[in-house]
Amino acid sequence: MRFILCVITLCCLSLQAQTTDLSYYLPQNTTYDSKIPTPESVIGHQVGEWHITHDRLVSYMQILAKSSDRIHIENRGKTFEGRPLLLLTITSPENHSDIENIRTTHISATENNSANVDNMPIVVYQGFSIHGNEASGSNAAMLVAYYLAAAQSEDVKNLLDNTIILFDPAYNPDGLQRFAYWANTNKSKHLNPDPNDREYDEVWPGGRTNHYWFDMNRDWLPVQLPESKVRIESFHKWLPNILTDHHEMGTNSTFFFQPGIPSRTHPLTPKLNQQLTKSIGNYHTKALDKIGSLYYTEENFDDFYYGKGSTFPDINGGIGILFEQGSSRGHIQESVNGIITFPFTIRNQFTAALSTLEAGKNMRKDILQYQHDFYKNARTEASKENGKAIIFGDEKDAAKTFHLAEVLKRHQIEFHELKSDFKTNGKQFKKGYSYVIPKNQKNTRLINAMFEKRTTFQDSLFYDVSAWTFPLAFGLDYADDVSTTIAGVKVEDLQMKTGSVSSKSNYAYLMEWHEYYAPKALSAILGSGLRAKVGMSQFKTNGKIYDYGTILIPVQNQNKSPEDLYAFLQKVAKDSHLQMDAVTTGLTEGIDLGSNQFSALTQPKVAIIVGEGIRSYDAGEIWHVFDQRYDMPITKLDTRNLGRTDLSRYNTIIVPSGSMDKRATDNLKKWTENGGTLIAYRNALNWLDRNDFLKLEFKKTKLVAEDISYEERSDFRGAQVIGGAIFEAKQDRSHPINFGYKNDRIALFRNNTIFLKPDKQSYNNPLQYTKNPLLSGYVSKQNLDSLSLSVPFKANRFKSGKIITFTDNTNFRAFWYGTNKLLMNAIFFREEL
Repeated sequence: MRFILCVITLCCLSLQAQTTDLSYYLPQNTTYDSKIPTPESVIGHQVGEWHITHDRLVSYMQILAKSSDRIHIENRGKTFEGRPLLLLTITSPENHSDIENIRTTHISATENNSANVDNMPIVVYQGFSIHGNEASGSNAAMLVAYYLAAAQSEDVKNLLDNTIILFDPAYNPDGLQRFAYWANTNKSKHLNPDPNDREYDEVWPGGRTNHYWFDMNRDWLPVQLPESKVRIESFHKWLPNILTDHHEMGTNSTFFFQPGIPSRTHPLTPKLNQQLTKSIGNYHTKALDKIGSLYYTEENFDDFYYGKGSTFPDINGGIGILFEQGSSRGHIQESVNGIITFPFTIRNQFTAALSTLEAGKNMRKDILQYQHDFYKNARTEASKENGKAIIFGDEKDAAKTFHLAEVLKRHQIEFHELKSDFKTNGKQFKKGYSYVIPKNQKNTRLINAMFEKRTTFQDSLFYDVSAWTFPLAFGLDYADDVSTTIAGVKVEDLQMKTGSVSSKSNYAYLMEWHEYYAPKALSAILGSGLRAKVGMSQFKTNGKIYDYGTILIPVQNQNKSPEDLYAFLQKVAKDSHLQMDAVTTGLTEGIDLGSNQFSALTQPKVAIIVGEGIRSYDAGEIWHVFDQRYDMPITKLDTRNLGRTDLSRYNTIIVPSGSMDKRATDNLKKWTENGGTLIAYRNALNWLDRNDFLKLEFKKTKLVAEDISYEERSDFRGAQVIGGAIFEAKQDRSHPINFGYKNDRIALFRNNTIFLKPDKQSYNNPLQYTKNPLLSGYVSKQNLDSLSLSVPFKANRFKSGKIITFTDNTNFRAFWYGTNKLLMNAIFFREEL
C-alpha cells in the first residue's frame, strides 16, 4: 500500500512539474507568426492550467480574429443567460475575399445534377463541448484556432486554400461557464488525483446541460433551444461536408472516434457515408499513434438518432464525426490507464481536430463528390414522389401546427398553405390550421427522417431514442399519401395566428381549451385576480359547439370594469394567439353558463422539487415549459432544504423523476395530507410506493435469458431497455386530464419500464394504452406485452389532498408539444381530477 502511495505521489509531482506550454500541444514542424497572440497572452494562463471560462474564451477568439486575416468572427445570438454564440470562419485571406461566391457555389453543387468539384474548397464545421462539463474540447479550441491563425507551414497554407472551416468554440456557453467555475474553485495548489476529491463530484445539476438543464446534443433535429437555432441556421447556410463533435466520456475510457457500431446506423444513411467515416478514421489512427494515445472505434456509440451532432449531418449530405475523450473531469485524476491530466485530454482533442482537417484536405474531392451525389440521388428519389405530399395540422390548435412548421422552416423544408378545408382517412384538416409538404423537394430525405414511423430494426440497442416522429410528438393529425393539388401558396413568411376577442360583452366571455397557449391565457386571467370557471360538459351557443374544458370568464363581480376587462382580455388573447368569444346570454343548448357543471378555478401556486436525487433533465424540461412557454411562475425547491421548508404557500408541487430523503418525504406527505396536490413523474412513482403515499399496482416483466452467452449478456439486458419509443393511448375526453384534446387517441413518449395496472373502475382510467400500442420505435416483446392495456396516469385522494401520477414524461426535450397540456390540466383542473 505504501509503495502504491509513493508511486501516485511521484506521478503527481512529475505531472505538476510537466510543462503545458504550447510546445506540448503544437506541431513543431512549422514557425508561428509572432504577431498572432497566444492563448496565454490573453487569458493569463497556459492552456490546461485552469479551465477556461466562457468569457475569457470569447475574449481570446475576438482578439485572435482582429489579429489574423485568416479569421472572420460573428456573434449569431445569445444563450438563455445572455452569452454570445460565436462562429469563426477560418480560411485563407483569398478565400475570405470571395467567401460568398464560394458558399453559393458550394450550395449550388447540392442543387444541380452536375458539378465540378475539382477546385472547390471542402467545408468543415468543427464544434466543441456541447456538454459543458466535457471541457477539453473548448479548451482545445483555443489551440486549434491559434494554430490555424499563426502556423506558417506550406501544409497549413495549402489547407486553408482548400478548406472553409466553420469554427464553433463552445456549443454550450452556459454549461461550460458553470463547469469551469466548479473545477477552478475546487482546484488545489497541489493537484490531487484522488477521484473522491470534491473537484470531481459536481453539485447538482452539473455543467453538462444548458441553462434549463437540457442536453443540447439531442436538439439538432427538434431545434428548440437558442444555441441550436443559430447553429442549425449556420449548418444549412453552408451544408458542411464534415462536422465534428468533441465530447468526453468516463475517466477510465481512452479515446473514441467514429464510425460506431455498424449495425446501429440508421437505414436512411447511405453506406458510403460510413465507409468515408472509416477512411477519415485512418487519419485519427495515424495521428494518435504518433503521440502514443490509446483509442478505439466501431464500438459502443451509434449513428441512429439524427438529433445528435455526429448523426445530424448524415441525413443532410455530410459526414458527422463523434470524438469521445476519457475525462479528467477536473485537472488530474486516477484512472485504470494511469494518471490522466487535463492537458493530456486537451492534446488528444487538438490532435483529432487537426487530423480531421488533414483528412478533409486529402479526401476533399471524394467527400465533395459524395455530397453532390447524395443530393442528386435524393432528387431522383423525390421525383418518384412528384405530385405526392404530407399534410399535418390540428383544426382546433393553430399554435402547435405553427411550431412544427417552424421546425421545418429552420431545416429549409418547403411547405404550403392548405388551399381549402380537406378531409382524409377520417381526419379533418382546416385551412389556416394545416400545412402541406410536397415530397418532391431537395430535403426529401430529411423529411422522411422526421415523419417516418419505424417499428423494425436491425439492432435492438440504441444509444439514444429509437423514434421521434414529429407529427406524433406535436400531437397533430397527419397523412403522408395526399396529392399536392390540395396545396395553396408556398409559405415564405411564417407567422403565428393573431389572437382576438370577438367583441365586447357585458355578460361573459368563452375561451376553448384546445389552443396550445390556452394555459398561458388562463394563468394571466387568474393571476390578475379575475374569476374564471371550467365547463365540465359540452354545450352549444351562438351556433358553436364548445368542448369539454371551455373556460368561462363572467363580466360581473370582477375586479375590473366591463371596459377594462374587455381591454385586458384583448391583450391576453393577442399574447396567447387564441380566440375568445363574447356571449350575451347564459342560456345554451346543454349546460347553461350558470350551471354547477361550471367549476370555479383557483390560481395555481406551483413549486417543483429539484436538486440531488432528482433527474435534472426532467426538472429542467418542466421549468422550461412554465418559464418559456406559458409565462407561469414556478418555484424551485431544493431537496437539501425541503425537510424544513414551509410548503403552505403552494397548492401544487411537482416531483420529477427521482426520490428524496425521509425528512423531505415526511414534509411533503404532511403537506399533501393537508390539501396539497402532488404531481409525480416516472421513477418518483417508486418513491411514492416505498413511502406509503399510495400503493400502486405495477405490472412486472419476467425476464429469463435462454441461449444467451456470457459475452452476449450485456446486449441481452440492453435490449430490454425502452430507450425512447412512441405508443398509443386511448383518451376519455370527458375527463379533465384530457380537456383540450379533440381526438380519442394520443401519442405518448416513453423511455422507462414502469407499467401500472388499470383501475377496476373504467372511469378511473381516462388514459390507457391500447392493446397493440406501438406507434414508432423499438420495444422488446416482453415489454410490449407488459405495456399493453396498462395506464400512464392515475389520480388518487390522499386524505384532504391529491396525488397525480404520470409514468411518462409529458415534456420530453421541449418538442413534445402534444403532451404538455396533460401537465397543465393536472395543475389547473386539480380539484376536478
